Amino acid sequence: MPLPKSCRQGHATPLLNLSPESLKMSLKDQITEDMKTAMRAKDSARLGTIRLLLAAVKQKEVDERIVLDDAALVAVIDKLIKQRKDSVAAYLQAQRQDLADKESAEIAVLEAYLPQRLGAEDIAAAVAAIVASLDAKGPGDMGKVMAAVKTQLAGKAEMALVSQAVKAALAN
Repeated sequence: MPLPKSCRQGHATPLLNLSPESLKMSLKDQITEDMKTAMRAKDSARLGTIRLLLAAVKQKEVDERIVLDDAALVAVIDKLIKQRKDSVAAYLQAQRQDLADKESAEIAVLEAYLPQRLGAEDIAAAVAAIVASLDAKGPGDMGKVMAAVKTQLAGKAEMALVSQAVKAALAN
């Protein structure tokens, strides 16, 4: 893919606006600014993904009649990434590498808006602390533990990894 004209002339167009004033912006404002940047750079793939994200946010806001905060926005982004990952698996199974590549590119754009994720060790430590505080003994307490873990680690960790860590902690 050729570089945008502004990049060829020596003017680098940032793909993710990380200026000092943008660090104070809400995540939604940051996404809107990135959409404008993608428009100026004529980056149609990135622009389409950002528009898709903003449409999903707007849909959620209209459905629930609320304005989403950053935590709820991260949940929407997580949901979109999960959908894309499922699509990539389906496309690869159907031997459609072109569509899988497109979905993977969308995942990369969406992941830029997620906060830094916790590692497996950090997740295991947080789960162990919650299991100890709830005095959970076995697999029967998984629902109670998952409810507590979900509130504490929402947006900070991938829930599939959290679920595995809870199962491992309750098996011991």
